[in-house]
Parts: sequence; structure tokens; C-alpha cells
Amino acid sequence: MDNLSDTLKKLKITAVDRTEDSLEGCLDCLLQALAQNNMETSEKIQGSGILQLFASLLIPQSFCTAKVANIIAEVAKNDEGRSAVDQAGGAQIVIDHLRSLCSRTDPANEKLLTVFCGMLMNYSNENDSLQAQLINMGVIPTLVKLLGIHCQNAALTEMCLVAFGNLAELESSKEQFASTNIAEELVKLFKKQIEHDKREMIFEVLAPLAENDAIKLQLVEAGLVECLLEIVQEKVDSDKEDDIAELKTASDLMVLLLLGDESMQKLFEGGKGNVFQRVLSWIPSNNHQLQLAGALAIANFARNDGNCIHMVDNGIVEKLMDLLDRHVEDGNVTVQHAALSALRNLAIPVVNKAKMLSAGVTEAVLKFLKSEMPPVQFKLLGTLRMLIDAQAEAAEQLGKNVKLVERLVEWCEAKDHAGVMGESNRLLSALIRHSKSKDVIKTIVQSGGIKHLVTMATSEHVIMQNEALVALALIAALELGTAEKDLESAKLVQILHRLLADERSAPEIKYNSMVLICALIGSESLHKEVQDLAFLDVVSKLRSHENKSVAQQASLTEQRLTVES
Repeated sequence: MDNLSDTLKKLKITAVDRTEDSLEGCLDCLLQALAQNNMETSEKIQGSGILQLFASLLIPQSFCTAKVANIIAEVAKNDEGRSAVDQAGGAQIVIDHLRSLCSRTDPANEKLLTVFCGMLMNYSNENDSLQAQLINMGVIPTLVKLLGIHCQNAALTEMCLVAFGNLAELESSKEQFASTNIAEELVKLFKKQIEHDKREMIFEVLAPLAENDAIKLQLVEAGLVECLLEIVQEKVDSDKEDDIAELKTASDLMVLLLLGDESMQKLFEGGKGNVFQRVLSWIPSNNHQLQLAGALAIANFARNDGNCIHMVDNGIVEKLMDLLDRHVEDGNVTVQHAALSALRNLAIPVVNKAKMLSAGVTEAVLKFLKSEMPPVQFKLLGTLRMLIDAQAEAAEQLGKNVKLVERLVEWCEAKDHAGVMGESNRLLSALIRHSKSKDVIKTIVQSGGIKHLVTMATSEHVIMQNEALVALALIAALELGTAEKDLESAKLVQILHRLLADERSAPEIKYNSMVLICALIGSESLHKEVQDLAFLDVVSKLRSHENKSVAQQASLTEQRLTVES
């Protein structure tokens, strides 16, 4: 390594006087040393200060440009080296040269471009701040242009894809990518590829880019979906590992494209589109990956009422129930979750609820009540809650189902799974609110559900608080005697006092708390608790509340409490 120190000293001199033979010899020595021991040589180069001189040697058509760029690229292979190259103006160097060389297609120029792309690739690898710097300097349009011009050059194409992959992980890159014709170029490139590895490289760029809604639409318009459907068709019956992986990647990407509202609607085409029809055919497939992708795609298509109504009218519910049936015993959890997600979304429009109930969706969903998988439990609960919204008969039928109610009470205590716990509480409340049935209330009381509804009234989410208070008011109005002890032990009166006294409580929470208080005083023991807590003081202050409904309810509640005292 003493020879290396001598080489670096000599290089400093020859870099200034540009003695061609000496300079070329020094550069060759450095490249050889980097090839033998990159880390140690790189450290010596960084410490010598020679990187600052290199910028002056990077002149177009110069005999040493390629070698200097190669040395910089080698130094930029680790974090310390990248930092040193950055301090020497590496970002500006690489972008300036890529721009000046981009449009020329002669072999010597392409060779030089390959060197600078290698430098960019190493320089931008796993370093968010350097990637952000390159993005701000406009590297993305330059690289997209380069890809379009040099798409026949395999080495350059691969380097562009690696650089795109590095840059696409940054959210700030998406807007710049969306302003180029990257979608068109990648789809064009994708169509030419027959090798699995090359397709895989393009997939690795497409996946992060397709998270952006504008790019989703561009990819759909560029014809990516047709390519993906072709891959699915080619690979569906193969048992080769590479083909199975490619089928998964293609179908996953297809689902991702459907997450954009515009791209989804474009592919739906009023439910008559080729893409929608092909996706439908995945659901009865024997391939779990296609079943999963098909169900997720339907869940994504079911993001507006029009699509949902069309799909329910055209038999999608039966297809999804058949799919669920195939996964009841030891089923695939991801497929269960996806099919339930689709059913939940389809159940949102009012006109679909009765149709889905009469099709037997409730019975199909209840088969998964024994599931121990929180994602399945969460979607099951959401589907049932959507189905019974304003459907009194269905709500009563479910609310009298002891097994269901007992399971809900159990899941209301699933503290490790906040989503399941929240949905269980909301379904308990919904069963009461939509059925307004004494039998449902009795079932919930007997199963120990009252304490969970009282706890729900203290939720951080106003909508949940409100749902709990309305359900509790119905309990107090219809079955106060049955629920009295449970309401007492859950300390409901104290909670209502706190909600009314708290200035942060929303107007509807205050209003429904007062309605509930008026109902509770029908119980002797709860009435005593109300008197002991001096509710009159809190309520009288609310008569001047800025919300008219709250102020009016405060007056009514004050009168009622005064009369009853």
C-alpha cells in the first residue's frame, strides 16, 4: 500500500499538468488496487483529497473520463465513500454527465454512459438524503429519457432499473416520476422481456411506483394490465417456483392498480370490461393466489355504490359465498379475509342489504365465528354490522343468537387486537339500535355485554361513544329492570356525570347522556345515584350551551330531575 500512497501523490501532480501516459498509468493502478481491496484503497483515496481534483478530469471525449468515473463509482460503494463523493460534488457530476451523454447512441458514448449509470447506482444506493438530493436536482426525467433512447442496451437498461428502484422508494420521487412517461417506457420494456429475472427487475420498480394514484392510471393506460393478465394465464397451471412467484407478483400488482379510484373505474367499465370479467373468473379458480387476488380485486371494485349495486345484481355474492364455503374447514386465512372484505364493501349500499340477507350471506359469514384469526374476526364483524344497518328483522335474528352474542362479549375483551375489540362493541350496540328488541337486550344482558357498552361510552371516538349511548338509552327505555344491576356495577351514572361535566365532550354526547339520565331515573337505585352526584348543577349549566339541541335537552332534563327529586 506504500505504492498506493506514491500513486496518489503522483496523481495529484499529473492531474494538474495532464501528462497523458503518467495520468493513465496512475488511474490504472488505482483501479487495480480498488479491485484487490476496495475498502482500504477507498479510504486512502478519500483521505488524499484527490476526489476534489477528479471533477476537473471528467471532460467529454477525454481519454481518462471513463477511468475517473469508474474510480468514483468504486469509492461510492459504501457509506463513507458515498459521503466523500458527495462532498466532492458527486451528485452534480453524475447528473451533468448523464444529461450531456443521454442523447448520443454511438458505442463509445454508451460505454461511458454505462460507467456514469454505475456511479449513480452506487451513489444512490440505500442513502435517503443522497437520493433526495438527486431527485431535487432532476435526475428522474434524465434517467427516463435515457431509458427510452437506450432501451436496446441491456446493461444500461438494468442500471436504470436499479436506480429507479432506489429512487422510487422515496415518496418525494413519485410526483417527479408521474410527470414523465415512465409508465409507457416500463410497459414497453416489460412487453419485450421473456426472462423471469428481467421481468422481476421491472416488477421491483413497478410496485413502489404503483402506490401513486396518478402513476396507477398511467400504467393502466399504458397497457400494463393486459401484460399482467397474460402472465396469469401463462403461469396459472405451472408448479415451477419462478412461475408461482411471478403469478403472485402479477396478481398482487393487479390488485394494487385497483386501489386508485380512477384506475379502478377505468378497468370496471360499467361491469362489462374485459379486465373485470377476467378477475371474476379467478374467484372459482383452484389456485389460492388467484382466489385471493380475485376477492381483493372485487373488494377494490366495490368502493362506490354504483359498482356495488351492479355486482350484487349480477351474482357476485353467490360466487364469494361459494369461495368462503371452500375455506371453512382449515381454510386459507388470507382468502377468508379477502372474501369477507369484499362482502363487507358490497353490503354498504342500502339497496344491497336485503338482497344479500336473502341470499344467505349472514349464514355464510357466521360459519367463521369460531375463527381464532383477528383479521378474519375483524372483517366478519364489519360485514355483519353493515348487513344489519336499518334491517330490524336481521338485527333481531342475530341479536337473539346466543353463540354470536357470547362470542362478541368475548372479543370485546380482546385488548391485544383493538380493531376486533372496537368492531365487537359496535356490533353489540348495532344489534340493539337496529332491532329495538327486548329479546335482544335480554340476550346481551345474560351474556354479560352491558359492561362493554358502558365502557364504549368512554371511547376516544365520538361515533362509538354516541352508538353506545343510544344503545344504552334503548336498554333503559325497554328493559331497565333486567339491566339495572349491570348498569350499576359498570358505574354508568358516574360516567355520564363525567361526560356532562367535561367541556371537551361533543354536543351529541352531552345530548344523549341527558336523554339516558332521564331514562335511568326510572330505576330506584340508579335514581339515588343520580341524586347523590348532584346532576342538577351540571345540567343547569348546559341550558346556556351554544348548541340549541343541547340547551333544550338541558331544560327538559332539569325539569325532570326537579320533579323526580
